[in-house]
Amino acid sequence: MVSATHEGLIGIATLDPGRTAHALRTLFELSIPSTEDARIISGDITQRAPTEYRADAAILYGTKSDRLGVIVEVQLHTDQHKRISWPACITSLRARDKCPTCLVVICQDRATATWAATPIEIGHPGLTLVPLVIGPDNTPVITDLAEAISNIGLAAISAITHNNHPEIDTILRTFTEALATIDPDTAPRYAEYVTTSLTGPAQKEMERLMATQSFLYQHEYAQKLLAEGKAEGKAEGAVEKETRILLMMVETREITLSEDERQRILECGDETVLDSWVKRAMFADSAKEIFED
Repeated sequence: MVSATHEGLIGIATLDPGRTAHALRTLFELSIPSTEDARIISGDITQRAPTEYRADAAILYGTKSDRLGVIVEVQLHTDQHKRISWPACITSLRARDKCPTCLVVICQDRATATWAATPIEIGHPGLTLVPLVIGPDNTPVITDLAEAISNIGLAAISAITHNNHPEIDTILRTFTEALATIDPDTAPRYAEYVTTSLTGPAQKEMERLMATQSFLYQHEYAQKLLAEGKAEGKAEGAVEKETRILLMMVETREITLSEDERQRILECGDETVLDSWVKRAMFADSAKEIFED
């Protein structure tokens, strides 16, 4: 069964082929033709013989006279069968779409990335496949907002390949701030795919950021996270849960509270009032905007 992490990584690669191309050019200096006509194509690559090969995703760039096929594979662990199927996928897609084709493998951990980058000897003299591997070692740690805005696809990849990096909280905060500058229909989907690709504390931090960023809050995935949080709240007490969410939002949005205002929150005890403050806090720039009637 394909994991949520696997699906999330595929989503990041295929959501916006143009931004994916920009990331690939940055990482590999890959010559990719025009992205205006880029499209996701079938990853099912079936031979006339009974053997069937399926790539996780495939993108076709350029026009009929100048095209490039990019096969995208997500690899979360070693799998020796891939050393047989990957060369077959490349040659089959090249024959099917009649264009040069390359293989990009996305790995989250260093060991798998090292394995995936090992050259595959086909057997014919001079014919060796060296996969283009995206992993922790060759993906930059993006904590600069300007860099993230200029290459949002790479910023997404940076977030998921550095899941356990000491600066992961800063990486994720930079990424979500950059999302606020792009198409409002695309931004929440990038956020969702990154969230599902992450694991452990990094995923929890990304969920927290999604719940407190107003432009992401309305997305169905963020709403799902909030609903799950409220369900958990029934166990710990709805008032306590609302109080915790409100204080978390205030901290994330860097809103300064006086001691009296903090005590007002802690002593409120009314779930309905706290919920209204939570909704205001998502868009507020000051404590006054949260509490004003």
